[in-house]
Amino acid sequence: MKMKLESMLRELCPDGVEYKALGEVVDYEQPTKYIVNSTDYDDSYPTPVLTAGQSFILGYTNETIGIYPASKENPVIIFDDFTTSLHWVDFRFKVKSSAMKMLKLKDANIANLRYIYYAICCIKYKPDFSKHERQWISKYSQFIIPLPPLPIQAEIVRILDNFTELTAELEKELQAELEARKKQYEYYRDELLTFGEYVPMVALGEIANVTKLAGFEFTEHIKYSDEGCVIALRGLNVKKGYLDLTSVKYIDGSNFSKLTRSKLHINDMLFTYVGTIGEVALIDKEDKYYLAPNVARIRFISPTINPVFMRYYFQTHHFFDKQINRYLESSSMKNLTMENIRKFSLPIPQISEQARIVDILDRFDTLVNDITNGLPAEIAARQKQYEYYRDKLLTFPMNKTLSQQSL
Repeated sequence: MKMKLESMLRELCPDGVEYKALGEVVDYEQPTKYIVNSTDYDDSYPTPVLTAGQSFILGYTNETIGIYPASKENPVIIFDDFTTSLHWVDFRFKVKSSAMKMLKLKDANIANLRYIYYAICCIKYKPDFSKHERQWISKYSQFIIPLPPLPIQAEIVRILDNFTELTAELEKELQAELEARKKQYEYYRDELLTFGEYVPMVALGEIANVTKLAGFEFTEHIKYSDEGCVIALRGLNVKKGYLDLTSVKYIDGSNFSKLTRSKLHINDMLFTYVGTIGEVALIDKEDKYYLAPNVARIRFISPTINPVFMRYYFQTHHFFDKQINRYLESSSMKNLTMENIRKFSLPIPQISEQARIVDILDRFDTLVNDITNGLPAEIAARQKQYEYYRDKLLTFPMNKTLSQQSL
């Protein structure tokens, strides 16, 4: 495979490869006339409604007018003009909004659209999302890509299509393995954390201090910003037992002298009580985090409690069914009061037994959830391997004479 490509390069472009700006190779169409009018989506309808973002297929519509006629013979690249996400589309579709470009070749005699798709995927550029700027004309159309002769483009497409398929199959198998392990883990976790009458049950309020950020604290003393060091943890930052810091708000300019009650310390447990209810996470750093609205702080005050044990217990299905749902069902709004959270009835086995269970679940949790050491890391590694190989295949010495007009 490699020998064939190297031989073609020596034969067809011994002095290097021509580079051109993307705007010289592909044209775009705005999707205005293909926008779906109805929001009545149903999986039984025939036509997919696309976004150019990561979600891709938003739903399906039964509208018959204004369908973009993409097909296997007439594919198109859709490009999100704000996020720069892109997708290869070879089927008929409608679109959700005008926030995309539909890219097509200007001249099929010099470029292969599938090759162009792979070349765009190799571009290492991330927009500043806070500016909400359109990206195609201002940035992407000006990026320079290698444009070897068509036979070489076709060979690269053949190689990458095969590699893409193999990588997708492997990732699908790993994902299926991960899902099976997660189910196994949850079953095993719930079994380990099911106790008989010999284990005493205690109300959460007897072993922990439970509080939230008061409304006046938030309105009078907290000032949000997009940069800083000190983070106010919101509900979206608490997911599946861990802190998710993908999207955070900083509060470095706030009046911390008035926020002592909401300052978070190591081993404080967060609990979401509005919206997505019942998510938990433990604080792992000092002088880093404060409470934001809609998240409760649970600070264990008894030496007989292992906070990690409680984090695991709060994630069991029977805890959600018997404790959280018990109080949710008695509320007119889907939220929990601090008073009801303090009423949660919890098993308190011996501290040594808590430690034993934590040790077992920590090892199992690493396999199914840890993005550094477990199956998620293996899936991420396969994707990185694919991207590295793809980028290498599309790296060529430049023929400066041929590329001069585009530089």
